[in-house]
This record gives sequence, C-alpha cells and structure tokens, in this order.
Amino acid sequence: MKLQLSVLSLIYLLAVASCQQGAQQIAEEEKPKRPNIVFMMSDDHAYQAISAYSNKLIETPNIDRIAKEGMLFTNACVTNSICAPSRATILTGKHTHIHGKIDNRFPFDTTQVTFPQLLQKAGYQTAMFGKLHFGNNPKGIDEFKILPGQGQYYNPKFFTNTGDTTITGYVTDIITDLTIDWLDNRRDEEKPFTLFYLHKAPHREWLPAERHYKEYINKTFPEPPTLFDDYANRGSAAKEAEMNLLKHMNWAGDSKIEPEIMEELGIEEPSSWGINAHVGQMKRFTEEQRKAWYTVYGPMNEEFKKNYPNMTDEEKMKWRYQRYMQDYLACIEAVDENVGRLLDYLEANGLKENTLIVYTSDQGFYLGEHGWFDKRFIYDESFKTPLIVSWPGQVEAGSKSDIMVQNLDFAQTLLDAAGVEAPADMQGESLIPILKGETENWNRDAVYYHYYEYPAIHMVKRHYGIVTKEYKMAHFYYDVDEWELYDRLKDPQELNNVYADPAYADVVKELKEKLAELRVQYKDSEELDQKYIDMYNQEN
Repeated sequence: MKLQLSVLSLIYLLAVASCQQGAQQIAEEEKPKRPNIVFMMSDDHAYQAISAYSNKLIETPNIDRIAKEGMLFTNACVTNSICAPSRATILTGKHTHIHGKIDNRFPFDTTQVTFPQLLQKAGYQTAMFGKLHFGNNPKGIDEFKILPGQGQYYNPKFFTNTGDTTITGYVTDIITDLTIDWLDNRRDEEKPFTLFYLHKAPHREWLPAERHYKEYINKTFPEPPTLFDDYANRGSAAKEAEMNLLKHMNWAGDSKIEPEIMEELGIEEPSSWGINAHVGQMKRFTEEQRKAWYTVYGPMNEEFKKNYPNMTDEEKMKWRYQRYMQDYLACIEAVDENVGRLLDYLEANGLKENTLIVYTSDQGFYLGEHGWFDKRFIYDESFKTPLIVSWPGQVEAGSKSDIMVQNLDFAQTLLDAAGVEAPADMQGESLIPILKGETENWNRDAVYYHYYEYPAIHMVKRHYGIVTKEYKMAHFYYDVDEWELYDRLKDPQELNNVYADPAYADVVKELKEKLAELRVQYKDSEELDQKYIDMYNQEN
C-alpha cells in the first residue's frame, strides 16, 4: 500500500512539474522576442541625396526600401554638425559639452557609458564594422573591424580585436563583406544582436568605385538655386566661412586635377593637404586600380587643361559643382547598392521580421547650396540629417514624421526597443512612441544646437541656437556677438535674417527665453562656452 502511494505521489509530482514546464514554455513563447538592431550610418550623407527625400540628384532604391517599410523623419537633426562629436552623441545620448567630444580633436570622456555597453550587458551580441572615427577599441562591442580615423576608400586598413589588417578592394564593398561574414559565421543564434554597419562614404575626398566613376563622370546634375549666393541679409559667419566650391575646395584632392596640370596652369591648392591627399591615394592603388582610374580621369584632366584658360569664374564654379556631384553621388551609389546587399541577406535568412533597422548619417552636408560643401552650420543642409527606421509589426510601413528629433535620441530609442532601461543622465528621448504612432504625449517642440570648432578648418564661427518647426535662432559668439533668426516656413532656403525685423520682436523674445531654458535643461552655460574657448586657445 505504501509502495502504491509512493508511485502515485511520484506520478502526481511529475505531472505537476510537466504542467509547470508547459506553462512556462507557453509564457516564453507568448513573451515578445527582443528585436535585433541593425544601425546603418554613412558619413556626410546629405538628405538631399536620398530619393526618399528628393530624387532631383540621385535614385537610392535600396535605402528607399527602408522608408517604404518604415518611417521617414523629415525634421531629424544633429546637436553639433561634425563627425566625431555626432558619433559620440549617438553612443552616449548626451550633448557634446557633456561627453567632451566637442570637435574632432578634443578627447572623448572615456568614463561615459555607451548604449552598446548596456545592450551587451543585457545579453545582446554586438558587432561593429566600418568607420567609428574616434577610439580604436569601442566599448561594449564583442567584435569589430573599424577604419583608423577617416579611413581610406581603396585597400583600407582596419583595426580589429585581434590586430591590424589591410584588405584589398573598395571600402564600401569591404565593410558589407565583413558585416555579412559576421552574420553568416559568428552570429550567436541564441542571442539578439546589435550590428553597427558604418560607412566611410561619402566623406571627402570622394573616390568612387570603378563601376560607378565610369558612369557618373559623364553625368550632369541640376544646380541648386543658391549656388551663387552672395550672403546678403545674413551675418558675418556666412560671409567669412571657407566652404566655397570655387575658392576653398581642393583641386587635386577633391576635383581630381593632376598636380602637374595644376602647376602648368598656375593653379594653387587652397589647402596644404590637397595634393598630398591625391598623391597618397594614388600610391594606395594597385597597378590595375591605377590603370582603370587614369583611363577615365585622364581624359577629364586633358579636357580641363584645354578649357581652363578661357573659363570665367562663373564657368569654373559650375564646372567644380559638376565634378563634386559626379564623385560624391557615385560614392552614394555604392552605399545604396551595399545597403541592398545587407537587406537582401536579412530577408533571405529570416532575420528581417524581428529586426529594427535604422538608416542615418552623422550629419547633413552641403551639395552646392549657398555655394558650399561641408557642414558645421545650424542652417538646414548641415543641421538636418537623414533618419529612416523600419521595424516590422511595430512601425507603419510608408509613414512619415515631421516631429523635431535629434541624434541625441538614438541611444534611448534603441535601449527602449530592447527593453533596457536608459541611465537617468542621458539627455535624449525615446522615439519609440513616435515610431508606433503614439504621439499624444510627445511634448518637445524645440531642439538645441551648439557648434565649437573655430578658428579652424572652414572657419565656421562658434554658435548655439534653438530650432522649432517654424523658426530657427542662433547666437554667433567668440569673435562676434551676432544673432540670426529665420522663418523656416516662409524662408526655407534661409536667405533672410529677420532678427532685427520689428514684425518678429515677439518671436525673438519668446525664443530667447526658450533658448535660455534649453541651456539650463541640457546643462550648457556661458561658463562652459568660455571653458572650451580657453582650452582651445591653450592647445593653439
């Protein structure tokens, strides 16, 4: 009898255990899986050069796929339009005056916690391939192959977890090869992953792949209406900036004119590194790459040599714009192709459905608007950045948002998507409610911007400012004390500074009050302005 009871008890216990295990399994299956995250970022990719925003210059069907499957942000912007500071802000969720990377030279505060560290700690597998631009050992990354500094377009060197390596080929293709190789061979299928896919292109100096420069060198592109801007009705900052296509773009490094032809024509390089950049890159080429290059760029040089002596300044400006666009946009063609390769891989391997994909740039870029190249200003072309996010089942396909969002928000957004609590000292806001269409509680109506690198390359004056959907107000300081106000709705090209216009007196008063509040909110101040000026002067 006792034996029978023992057997019955055992059966009962096994049945209970089985039920509990089954219930737990059902609960696990019902619990939503944490999404994979693929963070795609290019360098200096202007929103004007993505056809989801505008197809006047180029078609980007693969980047557009992300927009068709997700949300396109039309008012995304940065806190400081320059490469390394933007990347540090993305990683930390903090303004540049907090993490210390105020420009490309000032050191990053390595005590700062980055969102990849938090995702890694929460069980995510992490990997990074491409251009980071600061630091050779990114925190919170299980495996990386990153370009040193700006990196090279052809036959680039990479820093890795296990040592340095140089890979023959074209950098945009190589970064994609490395990314897919990791997904294929070292991804842990038991863990969610966060993958950083970071392109060097289309950063200066623009060297396209052979398959693209053969095509693009024969293309002609529409000129922006402000190509010959005279900066009337603007302050001294726009007038004194050194970003003009004709005056300040390098002839050898940027326009690919051979130094011997420059010398023959009496053309001087605007910068000290332009010729060296060109010569250095030619030395990196294999013999086969060099031969292919000169087959295409040689005839261009000969035609330029023949025409240059009789060209007016206006004709030279137009010529330089076309040369710029041919190389810049050809670099983007390779980015778009390779984004397509990665999207195809994710889809073919069943990874698309549970993956949040971000496509962005570290800031915007001038494509001849106001006669400029480069970035740095609070003006739209450099201040605004592309931002496209897809997440099947969470983000409505083909949706758009004009809410003011910043790269400051990326860290908290991705942590939120992964179910990881963001540190209280992060300064952005999660975009998940916007992505899910739940905007009723979104209350940010203005963003804060601060640029520091002056006097330096391109000579864009120090300034900070506030931007809303309707207005933009900036204070240029250090060697000047000037204010600018633009009506973004009536003056989208930002040609008329209305700061002193009596009709905008109430707007000025309101924005100054809001700007002061933002400075306090983000822990910026005149004392910090002066601190960074003093530190800069000590270094120089």
